[in-house]
Amino acid sequence: MKIAYLTAGAGGMYCGSCMRDNTLVAALRRQKRDVMLLPMYSPIRVDEDDVSEQTVYYGGINVYLQQKSALFRHAPKVVDRLLNSRRLLNRAMKKTGSASQKDLAELTISILSGDDGAQRKELDKLVEDLRPHHFDVVHLPNAMFVGLARGLRDRLGVRVVCTLTGEDIFIDKLPDASRREVLGLIRDRAADVDAFIAVTRYYAGYAVEHFGIPKDRVHYVPLGIKVEYESNSEKMSFMSGSDVFTIGYFARSCPEKGLHILCEAFAQLRKAGRDCRLKIGGYCGEADRPYLDEIKKRMADMRLDDAIEFDGELDREQKLRFLRSLDVLSVPTVYREAKGLYVLEAMSQGVAVVQPRHGSFPELIEATGGGVLVNPNDPEDLANAIAAMMDDVPACHAMGERGQHAVARLFNDRVMADAAWALFERVVGSPVRSAATAL
Repeated sequence: MKIAYLTAGAGGMYCGSCMRDNTLVAALRRQKRDVMLLPMYSPIRVDEDDVSEQTVYYGGINVYLQQKSALFRHAPKVVDRLLNSRRLLNRAMKKTGSASQKDLAELTISILSGDDGAQRKELDKLVEDLRPHHFDVVHLPNAMFVGLARGLRDRLGVRVVCTLTGEDIFIDKLPDASRREVLGLIRDRAADVDAFIAVTRYYAGYAVEHFGIPKDRVHYVPLGIKVEYESNSEKMSFMSGSDVFTIGYFARSCPEKGLHILCEAFAQLRKAGRDCRLKIGGYCGEADRPYLDEIKKRMADMRLDDAIEFDGELDREQKLRFLRSLDVLSVPTVYREAKGLYVLEAMSQGVAVVQPRHGSFPELIEATGGGVLVNPNDPEDLANAIAAMMDDVPACHAMGERGQHAVARLFNDRVMADAAWALFERVVGSPVRSAATAL
């Protein structure tokens, strides 16, 4: 069985979905599975070995220009290849934060329209390149690409699987009329997809309710990470150089991830005389730079800047050392997180987490015992939960150790790969399903 696994790059930033896809394909390859990882929109950026192919399909520059002008829908292949240059895509995609919601909505609707959209040429190129490999399954990176399923199925004779990754965050920002049209297209074109993967049970339920996908076609495949295990005693030895309780944040610095909520909770802890420090790491895009600068200014105005460390982007080894230096991690998202890789990564290093009681967090914490839940968008409740951990540091570290063992057992890359491959085998072995019978 051969799998073409399409994954969507995030325009030069680290992205939980493409990191998960890269980890999954790498694990499948170690199991001697025949899988190719094919980037879409832009090259992927990951902190493990990148196993993706060089060619980028549906390159962000090409699809945008084809949306804006019929001239580019008929441009020669040499022009397409030039605009799909990895270096050019990485530079250009960093500016996508400046695109209007109207433009993004029109582009999304067009791609969801598949053969009837302005990017028909991109689908033709994808089919042309995939055909010689005789794949059995083509995997789509998210529900925004379900418009491709019919063309891939009919022209290549493949089964189509799509992973659901948190599309609601993007869809909910669209203008109302566009949002309704996008949801309508997803509901319609979902009938062309043989199976959907949900990486959390929370998001499986969300997709069934909001995308109109039949429940029996949504399959849970757990998140998995490459576990680099250290015992709690090794972690404690690493931390022994500091007696100050260390709170951490490691995610993209943006309003949606709730960094401002954690900083407000930290300020409350310091005001109450708590001896603690805050370490902040992760990517910050140009569009979010003013947000991060405002947080830094606010913390400096409160004379807390000496107790806060801004580490920015880190490579994998730096990230693991960062996590091991923490007593607790919190990424108090404003939105309902569909995944939560950073929770599993922190737990894998023996770090307890404090997360809002919504999205995927309740099920991840229930499954691992590696953290506690607090009221969403509530700095005071967050501060109180962290204070309780400070009052019983051994219990806090024991919680982190429980999470560490649970992640190593339940959320490793092998478990994820086994579940994904079993689903691919079921899809290939199932009777051919027409769109009519799927509704």
